[in-house]
Amino acid sequence: MTREEALEWVKSEIKAPNLLKHIFAVEASSRRLAEHFGENPDYWAMAGLLHDLDYERTIHKPEKHTWLTAEWLKEKGFDEGLIYAVRAHAEAVPPKSKLDWTLFSVDPATGLVVAAALMHPSKSLAGLDVPFLMKRYKEKRFAAGARRESIAACSNLELSLEDFLGLVLDGMKRISDELGL
Repeated sequence: MTREEALEWVKSEIKAPNLLKHIFAVEASSRRLAEHFGENPDYWAMAGLLHDLDYERTIHKPEKHTWLTAEWLKEKGFDEGLIYAVRAHAEAVPPKSKLDWTLFSVDPATGLVVAAALMHPSKSLAGLDVPFLMKRYKEKRFAAGARRESIAACSNLELSLEDFLGLVLDGMKRISDELGL
């Protein structure tokens, strides 16, 4: 499946503009981490693009999140590695691979980055840097929905929190116009 086909699919399932922006942020950040690790950026980005495909259908049944996506991905012929990573991001299965841990940690990290951008004087990603993100990260009440323990699981990628947030930020800066930040 091409990115364009996957994007059409995502837009047919996801209507909330902010959720679409989140999906694009996870896609871009996953791509950036794949580049860092010397992995296939298109494959990792595809996992990021499709990771929340069933979110609007399962929003009131969080325990079902990713189950429907997994079924759809199997029907479309996606491989088990990508399907497993999608399921692992929502804790439906335990993360094992670098891709699994990337989606698991990137998912909440993008929320932290967006919240930091919105409260930064510049109101943009361009104004952010890692020290600013680290300061916000340490404030437990700031972006409280951004699960700190999941973000910190980037240690399973053998990355420091600072390096990980820097890669996430860099990935998101690449699509700042699309994110409106």
